[in-house]
Amino acid sequence: MKILVAVKRVVDPNVRVRVRPDGQGVELTNVKMAMNPFDEIAVEEALRLKETGKAEEVVLVSIGPAQANETLRNGLAMGADRGIHVQTDARVEPLAVAKLLKAIAMEEAADLMFLGKQAIDDDANQTGQMLAALLGWAQGTFASRVELGEGRVSVTREVDGGLQTVSLKLPAVITTDLRLNEPRYASLPNIMKAKKKPVDVRTVESLGVDIAPRHTVLSVTEPPARKAGTLVASVDELLDRLRNEAGVL
Repeated sequence: MKILVAVKRVVDPNVRVRVRPDGQGVELTNVKMAMNPFDEIAVEEALRLKETGKAEEVVLVSIGPAQANETLRNGLAMGADRGIHVQTDARVEPLAVAKLLKAIAMEEAADLMFLGKQAIDDDANQTGQMLAALLGWAQGTFASRVELGEGRVSVTREVDGGLQTVSLKLPAVITTDLRLNEPRYASLPNIMKAKKKPVDVRTVESLGVDIAPRHTVLSVTEPPARKAGTLVASVDELLDRLRNEAGVL
């Protein structure tokens, strides 16, 4: 079995995001970048399936500028076998990402594909669902548990009312949630080994996909600053303010 995992280069989750002066996006110059946290979980789950003998190869796929190679190397250091880098400096929307991943999945004859449920930069939560629709594969989203069987995969997913378990016929697309696993840290020897693992660089044109944006960003603004709170001298004063000023009682 071959598993493909999509990984995205995003601003490190511990970095404070700043809006660019032109209001057309967030500042990326000299900003620490990292693999999307949900994608790390996807990589970890694929590696665990390989370690239990249920998969033979784990291939990472990333779409983005030349620096996305670093993200792939991080995943290879975790234990993935090889990477595919679709290099482009253009802004790629979820539908275009899904089309590119479809092309890669068909070329690689993948049996299972993992994606993070969403990327922390745009929080679109669309690519996995679109990819499954384009491929005509079964999909299991927001996975908190994955059990691979003979020709099928069982996915426990988080829904508003609790947990739902679905049985999917392979091939399938699975998007991972936070509670699925705890990603491993890459050891120094594996980081060194990752430098020698193959990464195939592709172009959008070679895949025959139109990535022209269908949306126009009008402006990006920071959320309004929160007003400072006030201290009250007693519970009676608190209740009075909640009732007469805030109007919540």
